[in-house]
Amino acid sequence: MSTKRQDYISWDEYFMGVAMLSAMRSKDPNTQVGACIVSEEHKILSMGYNGFPLGCSDDEFPWNREGEDNKYFYTTHSELNAILNYRGGSLEGATIYVTLFPCNECAKAIIQSGIREVVYDDDKYADTAMVIASKKMLRAAGVTLRRYERSGREVRLAL
Repeated sequence: MSTKRQDYISWDEYFMGVAMLSAMRSKDPNTQVGACIVSEEHKILSMGYNGFPLGCSDDEFPWNREGEDNKYFYTTHSELNAILNYRGGSLEGATIYVTLFPCNECAKAIIQSGIREVVYDDDKYADTAMVIASKKMLRAAGVTLRRYERSGREVRLAL
């Protein structure tokens, strides 16, 4: 009998990889964000990416970041999409993997849905009031925050 292979990816690499792959579905020209919600048993429960709500054409709504009519009025963040995409009941005790640290509005949804851990890759808006408030609420609610530690492993997909 041979031994098992040793170079398989970790759970964190797997789930963050799914979140990163989900982000590639986003049509946002500036920021593509993905999320993957996972059970305590390491089962994928839901995924999401940032984009417009169902029925709102990404050809008819604005993608610009500034002005009176901009994308921020219309887009749904990846975390909220992942929560809303879940059809199986409670997310109590789940972990959400996100490519960008959640904003304060997504933090509220994460807390209310029962997700207990946030694993995030990028925190480029850490100094903004929105993310400071997000971290304050998540910590107050007892949600564990953990920065994803990149392994440096390169994964290549030929599609």
